[in-house]
Amino acid sequence: MTAPTVDEAAGGVLQGVGVGRRAVVGPVAQVRAAPAVPADAPLVVDGEVAGPGRVHDAVERAFAEVAAGLREQAAAASGTVADVLAATAQMADDAALRSQVLTRVDAGEPPVGAIDGVVEMFATMFEQAGGYLAERVTDLRSVRDRVVARTLGLPDPGVPRLDRASVVVARDLAPADTAALDLDKVLAIVTELGGPTGHTAIIAGQLGLPCVVRVAGAADLPDGTVVAVDAAAGTVQPDPDDAVRDAFERRRVAQAALAADTAPGATADGQAVALLANIGTPADAERVGAVAEGIGLFRTEVLFLERQAAPTVEEQAEAYAAVLRAADGRKVVVRTLDAGADKPLAFATQPDEENPALGVRGYRLVRSHPELLDTQLAALARAQDATGATPWVMAPMIATPEEARDFAARARAAGVVTAGVMVEVPAAALRAGDILAEVDFVSLGTNDLAQYAMATDRLRGELADLLDAWQPAVLDLVAATARAGAATGKPVGVCGESAADPVMALVLVGLGVTSLSMAPGALPAARYAVRRHTSARCGQIAAAALDARTAREARAAATALVDPEVRTTLAL
Repeated sequence: MTAPTVDEAAGGVLQGVGVGRRAVVGPVAQVRAAPAVPADAPLVVDGEVAGPGRVHDAVERAFAEVAAGLREQAAAASGTVADVLAATAQMADDAALRSQVLTRVDAGEPPVGAIDGVVEMFATMFEQAGGYLAERVTDLRSVRDRVVARTLGLPDPGVPRLDRASVVVARDLAPADTAALDLDKVLAIVTELGGPTGHTAIIAGQLGLPCVVRVAGAADLPDGTVVAVDAAAGTVQPDPDDAVRDAFERRRVAQAALAADTAPGATADGQAVALLANIGTPADAERVGAVAEGIGLFRTEVLFLERQAAPTVEEQAEAYAAVLRAADGRKVVVRTLDAGADKPLAFATQPDEENPALGVRGYRLVRSHPELLDTQLAALARAQDATGATPWVMAPMIATPEEARDFAARARAAGVVTAGVMVEVPAAALRAGDILAEVDFVSLGTNDLAQYAMATDRLRGELADLLDAWQPAVLDLVAATARAGAATGKPVGVCGESAADPVMALVLVGLGVTSLSMAPGALPAARYAVRRHTSARCGQIAAAALDARTAREARAAATALVDPEVRTTLAL
């Protein structure tokens, strides 16, 4: 992740936060804005202003059509895309949202004013709640725009029909818009808002599209303007010259060659470093193929979200067995249900949590809903027996050795052979030795670890500089955990997306991390970087980063020690 600059770069280059490493050149296709309709605009049918009854029917039908359309898109998608679309469909189906709009319509309020008033009330509530709910405001307003358009018979807002390969540019891009993209004609995504861990960036990563978010001025770029989008540098350059185009083409050829290498991860002197993939569904596991040595993070909450009741033991066991079979004997690390906070469940919602990111989430659900974990562990044990494969099973949001001990005892009682925990809470990193005494392995979730170490909501794009995995305090916590792993002789992995940065991958290896897990598209660059450096050189790179005072200085110091050919090939 590249940090945004305060000032617009010289020469007309726009600066933002890059997601991914690819670089492309293509024409701008601006996303169609929401309909500009006054709040007091009436619904006109056959040349006459409709009464409350007809308005009621039109609004109700619009909500239903929008929800149905989103569900249809979700059914045709997979992985994170399907999950996000299903969540947005549920929002369009929300009974409270719809009923409050209809109540105001029945009282004689114009439809646009009624929809706007209720949506903005909900948006304010979401923003005050922070965390995942604050990020959902974009989705909520996307639902609003679609419902208004459908009610008034206007064209749906969103991505235009593309007649050529284009760079899609928007002030902000709703997940429904992202998921509806014609991938054969989308070169990259650029937005003015959002953040590197927001929905647009996550989906773009899953789709393999270069993405730059938080680009001031992007929405002012005229349609058709040719731009050079560099995700590695986080830049958008209008009207690039031939030199830029040639440099991008050389990078494309070099990076395409890297993807052909599927050898096991290792340093130049033979120190093994397992290179694994993050997935959300069994279908994702099928698509990973030979690029990864296994699955380093299977996010099982995708099986639970958007349901009114928890999936049964049988349903879960079938999904887990499918992933184990797809892995075909390779390592599979399964994270137990990481719900609450940014992933609320209809059947296990915690009422009136003022700060859900610090509340009952992840493993802490065992305090109020122990049956969720017990059922999941039973299903994992059943999948283990059915396939003959042994999953590594870990719990999220562990804060103390006592919690680690309790989880390990529950897992082993259920028949799970290998039990570990996530290190996402600074307390767990500081006492990693005590926690590792209770479990078989740990895996660092660097996104949440940065959030909690820096007291910064990971979904607030404007605070991306504080959430940078290069922050010295975050690196100190990672180093402490790795030292504990070395002292106990137990594996320490990283499954946060920081591992997708090839320079950070070298730092993590130098600190003693034994496996790196990331989006599949990021694996070739990480493999190439690790294989071009000895373990001793990785140690030197890590030491340089740890000695730095700021995130920017840490990355610069580490990058300066990277092999020059690697820097050139990966545009570091």
